[in-house]
Amino acid sequence: MSPLTITARDAAAGPVLEITGDLDHESAPLLRRAVEDLGLGTGQLLVLDLAGLEFCDSSGITALLAARNLATGVDAGIALAAVPANTARILRIVGLDRVFTLCPDAATATATVAGTATDPPAQRGSGPGADRAVS
Repeated sequence: MSPLTITARDAAAGPVLEITGDLDHESAPLLRRAVEDLGLGTGQLLVLDLAGLEFCDSSGITALLAARNLATGVDAGIALAAVPANTARILRIVGLDRVFTLCPDAATATATVAGTATDPPAQRGSGPGADRAVS
């Protein structure tokens, strides 16, 4: 089991959360809190970069859906980037590949998804590229 680590950084389109380790019943609340603590705003794009995700169970999928609900609740967008093959398979099986925007990497997500938003993305206060550890 790998501990969950969430690192937040700002991009021009909005926050990017880099998620590494195991997203499971024990760690899913960490992701929910991290998303809630972002202060996501209208028109921003939340990117969940899953390149370092090693394991995701049903609680992890539920946490991803909670992040989506929070984003859509404030009229923000959400994209999943670099989804590992096993997690992508689960998303396809349950039809969530049609609910989430899936991108090959975070850079593509922030560049292409932001360009298709109906409202221009809001600029984050600390500037693009600023990293901060969430957990």
